[in-house]
Amino acid sequence: MERHQVPIYVAALAAGGLLGWAAPGAGTALEHAINPVLAALLYVTFLQVPAAELVRSLRAGRFLAAALVVNFAVVPLVVAAMFAFLPADQAIRLGVLLVLLTPCVDYVIVFSGLAGGSSRRLLAATPLLLLAQMLLLPGFLFLFMGSGLADVVRPGPFAEAFLVLIVIPLALAWLTQLWAARRPAGRGAAGAAGTTMVPLMALTLLTVVASQVPKLGDGLAGVARVVPFYVLFLVVMAFAGLAVARLFRLGAPEGRAVVFTGATRNSLVVLPLALALPDPLAVAALVVVTQTLVEVIGMVIYVRAVPRLLPAS
Repeated sequence: MERHQVPIYVAALAAGGLLGWAAPGAGTALEHAINPVLAALLYVTFLQVPAAELVRSLRAGRFLAAALVVNFAVVPLVVAAMFAFLPADQAIRLGVLLVLLTPCVDYVIVFSGLAGGSSRRLLAATPLLLLAQMLLLPGFLFLFMGSGLADVVRPGPFAEAFLVLIVIPLALAWLTQLWAARRPAGRGAAGAAGTTMVPLMALTLLTVVASQVPKLGDGLAGVARVVPFYVLFLVVMAFAGLAVARLFRLGAPEGRAVVFTGATRNSLVVLPLALALPDPLAVAALVVVTQTLVEVIGMVIYVRAVPRLLPAS
């Protein structure tokens, strides 16, 4: 499965799109399944990162600095360059800002690992990235759209996502590592869990796409106008992340992780924020969902392209 993972992921995307189109009524149930499936995927990911290695990676000052620079200096500049060309609709602009200004803290670890990026570095940076975006997002919204929209950001969805998608899977992974170090049954269980990485990633992609496709129905024409901006963002950030990695003189694994953290966005976490907006701004949720669909396809391409941009020395 690892040798054929890219075709498997493409098939999962296609199956998710077909399921969402053929059975739109299942979208709500599938949406509730996103967090459990994603949490299981991240548990398996964290299981591959020894706890001792994670602690040591917290001392990687250059990598942490590069991750902060690419996400909170470079990305806002890229978004600012695109902002004037976005559709004039306030809700569409707000949706784009919500999703592009917040770095991913969940499946970026998986995709980066698949491309040979340093999962443990990204995992160590996760709390810092999540805290920084919670603090900075209201300010970014104020700069782009004025004071009237900065108060749409609530810490609740961020805190819930951090607990469900990061803290609990990480704690369970460390407990499994302790079990594996002391008991043969634990080693067998950890080994078996490790073989589920590709199926869980495919299931995550299928679930996300199938649950979100039905929402694109009525607003498809309007939000389709932002698709070129999302594609352009992925292209620009591949080279911007590469430049930051070289600026901080990072090795290939850390550099690839920087490219991925700059390109992937926190759509699954900010979606509850978008869904909580008042009715006049409801289309912002569709804009966020559209970014999810573009990004998961882009990540499949990134897994192949980034190792070529940053080959191992």
